[in-house]
Amino acid sequence: MHAPHTIAPVLVSLTSLGKSVPGGRELFRGLNLTVRRGECVAIMGESGVGKSTLLNLIAGLDTPDAGNISIAGKALESLSEEARTHLRRDYVGFVFQAFHVLPHLTLAQNVALPLVLQHASVTDAETRAQAMLAQVGLAGRGAEYPRVLSGGELQRVAIARALVHRPQLILADEPTGNLDPETATGILHLFSAQLRDAGAATILVTHSSLAASIADRTLTLTPEGLKERDVV
Repeated sequence: MHAPHTIAPVLVSLTSLGKSVPGGRELFRGLNLTVRRGECVAIMGESGVGKSTLLNLIAGLDTPDAGNISIAGKALESLSEEARTHLRRDYVGFVFQAFHVLPHLTLAQNVALPLVLQHASVTDAETRAQAMLAQVGLAGRGAEYPRVLSGGELQRVAIARALVHRPQLILADEPTGNLDPETATGILHLFSAQLRDAGAATILVTHSSLAASIADRTLTLTPEGLKERDVV
């Protein structure tokens, strides 16, 4: 990806963040991070260190034990659950590790879900969902159901759904974790192109150096926080 403009405003700010799991084990403490609009940050680290938990905290799906999270100038701790839901709906696109494509909905209906939640008209939602499917290489397949898709195709649907409502922040949890290297490479090229077009800030959690290669910065998560990492 192209490096973001140096004066781009900060979209995500994490300050002195701390989180423990039930039983008291500390995942991390004193974690600080800023992500600017248009910037892609990859977060790597060992299994169990709390990478997915960190994404859930940023999305407001979980709450930290200490510290503060701000998205687009809104402090999550000051928002009600309803307000956090609205923030996710309006600002965030989430690419889940397990896809979470709904089997009883068509591909177009799956992709259109964020627009439906934003109360877009049926016609607008359908048009934008079909256009987004075309952008991820699934043109003309909106009426199909997820059961006929490969893993790579399901991931394309998940990416289309995350981007269709033009969110300002993309959170991606192991977006290539279940894919073979060839399919993963294609998905990453697609994802990178879509992110450039959207101009969204992106936080990408991955074990893969290949996936991290699309990022502007790569950080390693440890119990002591985040540190810069060089990806070879």
